[in-house]
Amino acid sequence: MSSPQQRKSGNPATQANINQTVKQQREAQKQAKLAEYQKQLAKRRRSKLVWWIVGITASLVVIALIVASIVFAPRGAAEYDPGSDGAEIEGVETFTNTTTHVEGEVDYPQDPPAGGPHNQYWLNCGVYTEPQQNENAVHSLEHGAVWVTYDPELVQGEELETLTATLPSSYVILSPYPDLPSPIAISAWNAQLKVDSADDPRIPEFFEEYWRSQNVPEPGALCSGAVDGPGKQ
Repeated sequence: MSSPQQRKSGNPATQANINQTVKQQREAQKQAKLAEYQKQLAKRRRSKLVWWIVGITASLVVIALIVASIVFAPRGAAEYDPGSDGAEIEGVETFTNTTTHVEGEVDYPQDPPAGGPHNQYWLNCGVYTEPQQNENAVHSLEHGAVWVTYDPELVQGEELETLTATLPSSYVILSPYPDLPSPIAISAWNAQLKVDSADDPRIPEFFEEYWRSQNVPEPGALCSGAVDGPGKQ
């Protein structure tokens, strides 16, 4: 901004007034510039503060997402060693069932069945939300699978989640079994364990001993590629 043109007067008193007026105008201009500078400076500071808050908030959101992904991540499958070591597990019943292919329904001596005559097509291993045909599931036991059954009226919610967490990634069948004699029954070929709770420590012990056992009629045979029962997940 250009300074105002200074007027001149031959009267010394008048000239002094003129000089004073010019000085005041320059000071006012200076103060105006200073005020504008301070205004712009405050605006920049507010802008930086806003972006700082946005940055911190975004960082907290990212951290929260990472933590949530860790905490709520699906559990991995349990790991067991295939085969049998001859371990004795309290409560496990053993049987002597023969193996043969038949058609139609079979009246099994165990409930749920733990071996015996069965359908020529095995039940594909996996998690099922509906009851399965005994004759197909028994064929899967012949291949070394473990069949985990539960009473849907007694085992649900967190209890079912706990039970599911004990399962290996393959050669296992999980399915509801209405009117089961116990809340949970775990069956392998010619062996069975019945428990009242999903956190019973004998469940993983049973898997260690009977999962993919070499003592079944057809060890190592497939547990896929045959029949998908209803409710397969």
